[in-house]
Amino acid sequence: MPAPEPQEAFMPVPEPTPRPARPTPVAGVSMRDLLASCAAAEAVSTPPRLPDPETVTRAAARHRRAA
Repeated sequence: MPAPEPQEAFMPVPEPTPRPARPTPVAGVSMRDLLASCAAAEAVSTPPRLPDPETVTRAAARHRRAA
C-alpha cells in the first residue's frame, strides 16, 4: 500500500474562536461592598415606623396607674 501524501496526512487546524472580553471590575469596589452600601442607604433613608396605637394606649394607662 502506498504511503499517503504528506498533504493528506495532516488535519486542517481550525481557526481559534475569539473569546469575549472579560468585564473589568470597577476600581476598588467589590460587589459585597456595593450591596452593603445600598442596604445601609435604604435603612438610613427609611423613616421610622409609627408606633402601634394599641401599644401607646397601654403605655399611657400604665403611666397613669403608676402616678
